[in-house]
Amino acid sequence: MYHILLVDDHPSVMEGTKMLLEQEGDLAVALAYTPVQALEMSACERFDVMLIDLHMPVMNGMDLARKIMTDRPDAVILVYSGYDFTNHINLMIETGISGLVHKTADREQLVTAVRCALRGEVVLPLSLVRQMRRTAGEPVAGMFDAEASSITAKEYAILKQIAGGRSNKEIAESIIMSQRSLEYCLTGLFQKLKVKSRIEAAMKAKNLGLLSDSDFIKPS
Repeated sequence: MYHILLVDDHPSVMEGTKMLLEQEGDLAVALAYTPVQALEMSACERFDVMLIDLHMPVMNGMDLARKIMTDRPDAVILVYSGYDFTNHINLMIETGISGLVHKTADREQLVTAVRCALRGEVVLPLSLVRQMRRTAGEPVAGMFDAEASSITAKEYAILKQIAGGRSNKEIAESIIMSQRSLEYCLTGLFQKLKVKSRIEAAMKAKNLGLLSDSDFIKPS
């Protein structure tokens, strides 16, 4: 029997996915409705595959995956999302996830993705593979750009808060560091992205696929 952990904040999606997978007979699905619950469950039990929603309140799927893999580097994690995850592919690869499954996938596609992950295979939608092929070699917005792949989790968190309109003081308080330390981090981040300001850094991060439109503050 293979043990699967499904992490999502939508009960209807959870129950539907659980039913589809358990029809196989050899897949047992446990449900976690919050990232905190998922962390607790993954710490107590070893799951063969984890399906994690990308967009959840309090903690997004990528941050949750990082936390899980910090304690269990061999964890097999699939991002399970109803949204376009193209802009997040670079971070997913850096995190070490095993693949991507869209919530519109039918039963056969979902089961196949899980079984591929169980075999240690990477799972990517064909549409994404085609886009990767089209963008290969492009100097800007290429999915595997060296600048994007060198961004750390802390720098990514800073970029998201810059895009959200937060000041240096607010960001420093949020990630628990002094403003001087944050300024050092920003200097290093600007050098990596080859920019000179916070605004340029956020826009460059968007072009590289690190940030999406939803990360930016909307004008009132």
